[in-house]
Amino acid sequence: MTTGVAIRVQGLEKSYKDLPVLRGVDFDVASGSIFALLGSNGSGKTTVVKILATLLRQDAGTATINEFDLVTQPQHVRESIGLTGQFAAVDEILSGRENLVLIAQLRHQKHPGKIADELLDRFALTEAGDRKASTYSGGMRRRLDIAMSLIGNPPVIFLDEPTTGLDPQGRIEVWQTVKELADNGTTVLLTTQHLEEAEQLADRIAILHQGRIVVNGTLAELSALLPPAKVEYVEKKPTLEEIFLAIVSDDSAGNTTNSEGRS
Repeated sequence: MTTGVAIRVQGLEKSYKDLPVLRGVDFDVASGSIFALLGSNGSGKTTVVKILATLLRQDAGTATINEFDLVTQPQHVRESIGLTGQFAAVDEILSGRENLVLIAQLRHQKHPGKIADELLDRFALTEAGDRKASTYSGGMRRRLDIAMSLIGNPPVIFLDEPTTGLDPQGRIEVWQTVKELADNGTTVLLTTQHLEEAEQLADRIAILHQGRIVVNGTLAELSALLPPAKVEYVEKKPTLEEIFLAIVSDDSAGNTTNSEGRS
């Protein structure tokens, strides 16, 4: 993790008609870190992302991305970010490679074919690159979607509930991808309502509730807010997710068919 602040949000407010959604949101995100914005449905997480991505105008407050102001320097902000929404923006008629080439062309990148091939390799999609995206599994489609958002090498990426609708195996694939992004120096702002996702990924976690950040800290700092639980020695049974992944892994090991070939 590098030093410095990539995202700074101060006093952010937003209402839809007479319904206040954000009531003064404040947080900083360190460069090269993963910051999880945690909250229930309707808490305002997506509104925060839309404002930071310059898709929505705040009513009050300020925010900067890599020191570029959202209001006065929106073009510089857009050039600094990538965005993956709750639903994949993949064109299912095109192949994975064609999706990447198209986005590279739209962003006026040189050598779009080379960029596409590098991203396919980076996200373990090379063998599936010439297949239509409609044949991809949920996890593969999500990885392709994230790869598309990285074209142009934005230093900051927003992932708005990136594992929505994925099975456990697909979720883990996306988690690994997010960790690799931060390892390579990308700043990640992740919104989620899944506690385990925040635990697995985030360097810092902020909880958004009733339009405000009610707590912001590392997992250890958040854990210290509650008294320690009474320790009892009991037999630990495997969770359903552990059982599912063990069975799937065993099946995959014994099957010579490439797992990327399944939809």
